[in-house]
Amino acid sequence: QVQLVESGGGLVQAGGSLRLSCAASGRTFSNYHMGWFRQSPGKEREFVAAISWKGGSTSYADSVKGRFTISRDNAKNTVYLQMNSLKPEDTAVYYCAADNLNSAVPKNWRQYGSWGQGTQVTVSS
Repeated sequence: QVQLVESGGGLVQAGGSLRLSCAASGRTFSNYHMGWFRQSPGKEREFVAAISWKGGSTSYADSVKGRFTISRDNAKNTVYLQMNSLKPEDTAVYYCAADNLNSAVPKNWRQYGSWGQGTQVTVSS
């Protein structure tokens, strides 16, 4: 499996921006679809965004569409999540995940086999 390490979380005021990074190692990064998910206390893990192997296809949750952008740099083995116009309801632990078993890019967290440890994002009002 690929190993994933997230970074870039922190505390930001509403309306602000953060960029999360997820560095991969251990396997050929370009063989993996990559996803970002988030989880708040008492809530189920939810899909945020995903990107295909080569970066040609992206998808977003409706709640973040137009505000968040997922991208990847296969030369750097890294996937990014640029988060703009942050809202207090975006507060959560954000996880990146990798999948190399599905032809289509999954939105269901159960279809991802490798996970990072998560990074906390807190948006104050």
